[in-house]
Amino acid sequence: MKEGYLTASLSHFGVSPWESEVIYGIFRERFTIQQQELAECEPDFASMISISIPLEFNEEFFKWFEYRRWDKVKSIFMEMKRRRGKNNALKIEIGFLGVPKIGFILDVEERSWFDSALEKLDFVIELLPFQLSSVNIPHDVSKVIYKFDIETRKWKMHMLLTNEKRFVLVNNVWKPLT
Repeated sequence: MKEGYLTASLSHFGVSPWESEVIYGIFRERFTIQQQELAECEPDFASMISISIPLEFNEEFFKWFEYRRWDKVKSIFMEMKRRRGKNNALKIEIGFLGVPKIGFILDVEERSWFDSALEKLDFVIELLPFQLSSVNIPHDVSKVIYKFDIETRKWKMHMLLTNEKRFVLVNNVWKPLT
């Protein structure tokens, strides 16, 4: 284990040894990696990757991680989608620590939308302060989960978690899940 490095986690299912090694190698340059091969995946997907990054989702992260390295991450994900074809073949989850925690779920079927979503992911940083300060958001949000919306071609807040409840966006109103 590298001293002084933060620990990121990488979990995957249905990923080739080459793919996992490339992803591991990109993140290993900046983190100590805890890697786990999952025994099963959601039934709708052939492959899944989950990455937990122990830093806040902000501009400083991308400067520190380096944009060129982030572009490599996006490229390998796009190549994985290309190799798997259409349908829900690949699901990617990326989580960042911070207050609130920020998570992204990418499970788009069409490859062109999948690629577009990856390209737009880092632009969520610009919208995050405005979205989190909205009067429509519940108080004390501890986690925000984004999903890519094909209709609007944007990453949208999908779920909010507070210490007590989960909320989903229904017709532009946050509704508590029961």
